[in-house]
Amino acid sequence: MDKTWRSRWGLVTGASAGIGMALARELAVAGVNLVLTARRRDRLDELARELREKHGVRTEIFAADLSQPDAPQKIFDFTVQLGIAAELLINNAGFGQYGELPKVGTERLLDMVQVNCSAVVHLTRLYLPGMIERRRGDILILASTASFQAVPYISTYAATKAFDLLFAEGLAEEMKPYGIRVCALCPGSTESEFHEVAGQQRFTGKNMETAEKVARRGLEALAEGRSYVISGLGNYLGAQSQRIVPRRVVTRIAAKLFRPNK
Repeated sequence: MDKTWRSRWGLVTGASAGIGMALARELAVAGVNLVLTARRRDRLDELARELREKHGVRTEIFAADLSQPDAPQKIFDFTVQLGIAAELLINNAGFGQYGELPKVGTERLLDMVQVNCSAVVHLTRLYLPGMIERRRGDILILASTASFQAVPYISTYAATKAFDLLFAEGLAEEMKPYGIRVCALCPGSTESEFHEVAGQQRFTGKNMETAEKVARRGLEALAEGRSYVISGLGNYLGAQSQRIVPRRVVTRIAAKLFRPNK
């Protein structure tokens, strides 16, 4: 963990559960003051209180739904009004949805693109100018092992995570001259509410990583200046092995694995 983060301010989206909550806890241990945002205010209140009492960090909460296009600006305005200069941006919020595309609601699909892609770009664009001016700042973007291939039956989700990965990798090179680090964290199956929300519980692996392990690996990679990291050796080997197999073959294999029971 980067010791220079101590006493600085970080913003974590999707902080009310799973990897987002684990990231907030890891950062609080490191002495980072936190702005926590998610849809569920009650969970944010509870987490903020826990982090203040256990680690003595300052916490602020802002309930927001990132499927609403104006949510990133509202979050940014909130931090500006409090005089908070966020030097660590954690774009964690995101969700998936399992099923054949015509059977998934249109609004659900478009909300997924909004949260997983548009909100990430918007928040990053809002906070980067201040980081550039200060010549310091770090951004972690939650991607996925699904970033590396098409995945039938979660096609939209995989596409949004491919966007997040490529956005982070490109931005990492753009921001190097300003001393700003950008990293994409690519977890595989993780112990969280994600699979239940996505409706794909039966596809969860037996060897899921804990959210705490994933969060720690992501923050370590960000501090190391890496542009992306795949959490877990098995996930790394699986993602990298796809490069030597024709893309259509990888997609067909994924389709067989994810095809719903009829």
